[in-house]
Amino acid sequence: MKNMGNMMKQMQKMQKQMAEAQEKLKEKTVEATAGGGAVKVVASGDKRILEVIMDEEVVDPEDVEMLQDLVLAATNDALQQVDKLVEEDLGKFTKGMNIPGLM
Repeated sequence: MKNMGNMMKQMQKMQKQMAEAQEKLKEKTVEATAGGGAVKVVASGDKRILEVIMDEEVVDPEDVEMLQDLVLAATNDALQQVDKLVEEDLGKFTKGMNIPGLM
């Protein structure tokens, strides 16, 4: 029983550390660009898009599709970078565990 109690304490400690790491992720940002930097997307570590910045030259009313593609590409790249950031920061807690939906 003592062993079970120690294991529960360790799990609670790990849970607290994970919660703290998740809070710190909210403060981190990633930045992705598309079109040679014509479109920039900034995302937070909790997968919120914070900014979308576009050069004036890329805003062409005759070619809205290109602008949409650039925004989409930069956004997807930013979200992939966030996934890597989350894996780096929270992966140490989940190494060897297969817990679907945890991250």
